[in-house]
Amino acid sequence: MGERIGLIAGAGSFPLLALAEAHKQGFSCVVAALRGEARREIGAGAEALDWFSGGELGRLIAFFKEKGIRRVLMTGKIDPRGVFSGEIPDASARAFLAKTPDHTASGLIGTLIEFLAGEGLSVMDPTAWLAPYFCAPGTFTAAPLTAGVLADIEFGWARARRLADEDIGQTLAVKDRAIIAVEGLEGTDETIKRAGRLAGPGIVVLKAARTGQDMRIDVPAVGAETLRCLVRVGAAALCFESGRVAFFDRDESLALAEANRIAVLARPA
Repeated sequence: MGERIGLIAGAGSFPLLALAEAHKQGFSCVVAALRGEARREIGAGAEALDWFSGGELGRLIAFFKEKGIRRVLMTGKIDPRGVFSGEIPDASARAFLAKTPDHTASGLIGTLIEFLAGEGLSVMDPTAWLAPYFCAPGTFTAAPLTAGVLADIEFGWARARRLADEDIGQTLAVKDRAIIAVEGLEGTDETIKRAGRLAGPGIVVLKAARTGQDMRIDVPAVGAETLRCLVRVGAAALCFESGRVAFFDRDESLALAEANRIAVLARPA
């Protein structure tokens, strides 16, 4: 194996995909998995693995330094709600939080990148590793794009992009040209569930990236769990930004969409 790198594993598919891609590229991986977020199988391909809570930043840094790590890759969703969990952070986490300008997702993770750099840990840009998961514009399902669905997409698209740029959230749910739910700290899946409770079947979900999206900070993504949530609420469509929102678990996701007549499409910014 070549260079040993660190991998911070959050929720979702990306940590497992990144681990497999790292092995293809000749890296070996030391994995710091976030307790309650990363999948248990993340340890299968790791050279070394330990589990950490959000408040154990000092222990996480010490773990990487002990293993001789100089470069790290942040993968998967890291839930910013941990800031409000009541857990007592260690000294490093307190120092990091004191430097954070705000507690938005990008504010927290952007400051974390700077903090890790100060500790000699450079955060890698995962963009090249994500190339297979970005889509060209187009429609991926046979479900009908009705006039109502198209009207909701047109109504919501510019609004979704503005919300992303304001760092409010990257997901917007619309129905009958009305805003049903805006993503906050809870993430895409919980936003979809809330929209379903509020408006019932037929919602259209839009997901966009920030104009200046830094993929080191956050990889906007949809995948199989997103589709399962859409099925649960009887959604009509999912529209995401081509080239900048990753589409994980594509085969499984599209099979779910086709079976439940949910339109899935990507459109440019």
